[in-house]
Amino acid sequence: MLVAILVIAGVLILGVIVMYNSLVRLNVRVDEAWSDITVQLKRRADLIPNLVNTVQGYAKHEKQVFENVTQARSAMLGAKTPGEAAKAENAFEQTLKSLFAVAEAYPDLKANENFKSLQDELTDTEDKIQASRRFYNGSARDLNTKIKVFPTNIFAGMLGFKVREFFEVSEAEAATISKPTEVKF
Repeated sequence: MLVAILVIAGVLILGVIVMYNSLVRLNVRVDEAWSDITVQLKRRADLIPNLVNTVQGYAKHEKQVFENVTQARSAMLGAKTPGEAAKAENAFEQTLKSLFAVAEAYPDLKANENFKSLQDELTDTEDKIQASRRFYNGSARDLNTKIKVFPTNIFAGMLGFKVREFFEVSEAEAATISKPTEVKF
């Protein structure tokens, strides 16, 4: 009888240890994925001043576009949560569309090597941001699923694990992003 109780207790303890370790692994993966996103967003934010300076040289009278880009960049760098970052990133993408629309109006600028190089770097960074977002959301999905399924859901809250927020675009932001940017001279 005592042996049976010890065996059952040992199996339960072992089960909790396995659940805890799997939750920790998933939690670390989500943290790593979030770090990847912040690195790519920072990289993009660091490219923008160079791009803005290049475009500014050609389009001195487009002051409002440059101010909007600067404000959006600051908001993006100040975001702390995936929700804040997603909102700031979407606003930033809109301002970049405006910046590129201004650049389209200056044929000499489009032929400028610095501009082309910066635009290529920005395109590469955008691709990396999208990949990082997918990795983060996949990792968050795996962790959230693990936290919500039985029997892990019983212990996850007690062990301090919380569901993670996805990095996603709201419906209002999606509608805004889908509209073409309008630039008037």
